[in-house]
Amino acid sequence: MRHRLSILVLGLAFATLPTYAATVDGIPIHSSASGKGAKTLVFVHGWTCDDSSWAEQVPELSKHYRVITLDLPGHGRSGTTKDGTLTMDLFARAVEAVRAEAKADKVILVGHSMGTPVVRQYARLYPQHVAGLVFVDGLVALGAARAGGPPPPQPDRMRGPEGLKNREAMIRTMFTPATPQPLQQHILKMMLAAPESTAYSAMTATFDPAIWKDDVMTMPVLGIYADKSGLGNQEYSKKIYPAFEYHEIPGTGHFLMMEKPKEFNALLTTFVEKIK
Repeated sequence: MRHRLSILVLGLAFATLPTYAATVDGIPIHSSASGKGAKTLVFVHGWTCDDSSWAEQVPELSKHYRVITLDLPGHGRSGTTKDGTLTMDLFARAVEAVRAEAKADKVILVGHSMGTPVVRQYARLYPQHVAGLVFVDGLVALGAARAGGPPPPQPDRMRGPEGLKNREAMIRTMFTPATPQPLQQHILKMMLAAPESTAYSAMTATFDPAIWKDDVMTMPVLGIYADKSGLGNQEYSKKIYPAFEYHEIPGTGHFLMMEKPKEFNALLTTFVEKIK
């Protein structure tokens, strides 16, 4: 019951935040901003999610920082392309449109799941605007997903007669027995509401080999991962992110920032305070 009430109350509060609508290629990009401070955090959700993924972060972190959330193209309340095709460059440029509209010079980008390659692509395209990166149970290399783990998901399985069923089955693997049932239902409802074209095209963009390069990035990088996550690769990450630090939150699944927000927010705040 506590989780059900928490989700409802935070969701209602989140919905009342000031909203904005930057555009990229004529596509309206929904975003919200709250708080004040010298540092600006931009939160980027994952595959078939939306900005409500950060409902447990915004109220607390906006006490100290300027906090911006957005819906990526094809997701949530943002528009999409005419043919439904989504790319990692489009996602990164949507983030840039929101940053520019907010008139924030340098930002700390927080990306959950698919949001990790999004913020990394943003850092490639707009390094002058990046103060730091935070990976939230996000994939850092295609090889990391294959080594000793299951193969990457197949985008074609996300569409067609069995598409919705396959999407639900995959989403359920993101939970642990400790993930509260109300939270599971909230996440399922959010993710299964995304259009089929988004589920297919966003997954295709995520696993596009062209974006998985070993280019070194020297800005501060924090990895916050689920308990015994198979996505984080500390050895590889430290090679391409010399200023990388890694943490796992015990007893969490893929949506760790929603499952244990107090612990997550504390790790994130400690990292942000180190950035000059």
